[in-house]
Amino acid sequence: MALDQSDQLDDDALIVLFANGDSAAAEALTLRLSPLALSFARRMLGDLAEAEDVVQEAMLRLWRIAPDWRTGEAKPATWLYRVVNNLCIDRIRKRNRVNVGLDDMAEPPDPTPSVEIQMIRSDRMAALDVALASLPDRQRQAVVLRHIEELSNPEIAQVMNISVEAVESLTARGKRTLAKVLTSQKEELSS
Repeated sequence: MALDQSDQLDDDALIVLFANGDSAAAEALTLRLSPLALSFARRMLGDLAEAEDVVQEAMLRLWRIAPDWRTGEAKPATWLYRVVNNLCIDRIRKRNRVNVGLDDMAEPPDPTPSVEIQMIRSDRMAALDVALASLPDRQRQAVVLRHIEELSNPEIAQVMNISVEAVESLTARGKRTLAKVLTSQKEELSS
């Protein structure tokens, strides 16, 4: 096909001709579609060189699918715009990821508690240890297993070789005693 005859053919016909080996059809379609795609890509990206790269990639994709082109499903221009749009979006996303410098990123929060919070926790644990030491052995054992080690009452009963009711009684009495002992230190420990 001569290039001057291409004006009389629509885009679908030019793709079919190219798929059948007509390089003049490819040239004609490139001359017809590339300027529109380039204008669109340049507006999307704001950079002519980058827009040219996008259009070149989109046209290569069009030529690769030419043998499988199904006439009547989509217009080649529409298909090309969609590919150019997607390639532009990919480049914009990549650009946005790359342009974020380390200095621009927020410092991740430190999960470590502050020194003040660590000291308060340490003081509370020390007070709890002292209060636990004041409990009778069986109550201390039941309270530690239940509220610090977080075992269930049936598990504690097995460990201590007593009934579940006895565990409940020991932990209840132990908690009441701890509450009395720690109440006197409440203001110191709540800061």
